[in-house]
Amino acid sequence: MPKQPSTHESNLRLTLNGSSKTVVRFFEVACNTILFQRGVYPPEDFTRVKRYGLDLRTICDDEARAYIKMIVHQLYRWLRKSHVSGVDIIITSRETGQHIERWHFDVRLYLRSSVAVWDTPADKLQITVTNEDGKNCNIAGSRDEEHDAPIMREMKVIQKTETEVEQEIQSLFRQIAASVTFLPILDGEYTFNVMICVDANSKVPQDWVESETKEITNAEEVLLRSFFTSSHQVGTVVSYRYGLLKNNAATLATC
Repeated sequence: MPKQPSTHESNLRLTLNGSSKTVVRFFEVACNTILFQRGVYPPEDFTRVKRYGLDLRTICDDEARAYIKMIVHQLYRWLRKSHVSGVDIIITSRETGQHIERWHFDVRLYLRSSVAVWDTPADKLQITVTNEDGKNCNIAGSRDEEHDAPIMREMKVIQKTETEVEQEIQSLFRQIAASVTFLPILDGEYTFNVMICVDANSKVPQDWVESETKEITNAEEVLLRSFFTSSHQVGTVVSYRYGLLKNNAATLATC
């Protein structure tokens, strides 16, 4: 008879699933926003939508929409299994084939699912672990007298509210919108593709291909804001070809 998951394991799985959905929703909106802000498609190819309390854009082009949907579907499957370490949006010149910009979203799983404490004289334990975002995991247990080790009874993760997460994402989208003040003006026609960085244990669909990281020649990098969910930290870095810079402010507007 297969082993039934414990309540603790089930709660962690639910937390990771919910966090993965939040990251996927963010990426889908971010991809559309970047395509609009950077002029990869003409403005008439977008429609106005309300996301995270902001007026944003989503693309209407059928081919681009289908491609983004396919990407986010697979991204969610990999995120649920903790295989993803990053996602890149690469903007490429149709004329020269050169990669002009790379928007890199660094994805880190920071929820700690277990803690071991040894050689403690306490009969009752109250262990607190601080995650990278400053949130605490409180674990209550009792001592195993025979092996002089704690028995884990319960794990409680202090989660951010949905409102707090959305406020962080909103601030990031304001920065993305302000990127036109420091990124080079893109003349000509451009295309884009998305790369997902996964570990070696990931099951890759047959219609996906392996690829090396697309480096930007003579790149300048700008670090944007991060946001945290209950399980993930997502950081953003945009790299662009310095030689293309013209008629733009060189500093990032504060949002």
